[in-house]
Amino acid sequence: MGGVVSNSGMTEIIFTAMRQTVYMVFWSTVFSVILGFFPAVILTLTAPDGLKPNKVIYETLSLIVNIFRSFPFIILLVILIPFTRLLVGKAIGTTASVVPLTISAIPFIARIFETSLRETDHGVIEAAHSFGASDFQILMRVYVKESVPRMLNGIVLLIISLIGYSAMAGTVGGGGIGDIAIRFGYQQYKTDYLVVCSIILIVFVQLIQMLGNWMYKKLS
Repeated sequence: MGGVVSNSGMTEIIFTAMRQTVYMVFWSTVFSVILGFFPAVILTLTAPDGLKPNKVIYETLSLIVNIFRSFPFIILLVILIPFTRLLVGKAIGTTASVVPLTISAIPFIARIFETSLRETDHGVIEAAHSFGASDFQILMRVYVKESVPRMLNGIVLLIISLIGYSAMAGTVGGGGIGDIAIRFGYQQYKTDYLVVCSIILIVFVQLIQMLGNWMYKKLS
């Protein structure tokens, strides 16, 4: 079992995989947070206790979110191959993996954002109403502003989940730490790769969680 420091080839492979993992997780987080915010707002507004209660819209959108959340990522990865190829021109690779990662993350973060928004104190909402605030002002200055720390916690959970999903994406040619662990660690019986990849993933998760906790305290 060769050491990481003495094996320059292994070091280069690992660092390339780390860059690929960060790339996949970063962009899928950005896209899913942006795209997941809108259904979360609609669900919040049309909920029974929302500003614009609408049972049909709420139940329909909630069902769609639940359906997409029910798909195991590895199955979604395969189902989305034609869509991924249409969108980015190829079905495998680091960039291509961002598509299924994003789509799998949208319903996850949408539900977390919805929960965060709906936990806003109704007393504050009623106070804003009494001061003549519009629905849009209440949404942005009360719901969203009050929910930022909780939403941040949700984003941290999302990033940690995406790190795990990105490792699965590596099993089908997505690259990243998971790809190295499977190709070298499992298929070629190189235990050192498995150990290093596992440690890197653990460190990634710990750093993200620590940063998230620190930011939550600052915002709270």
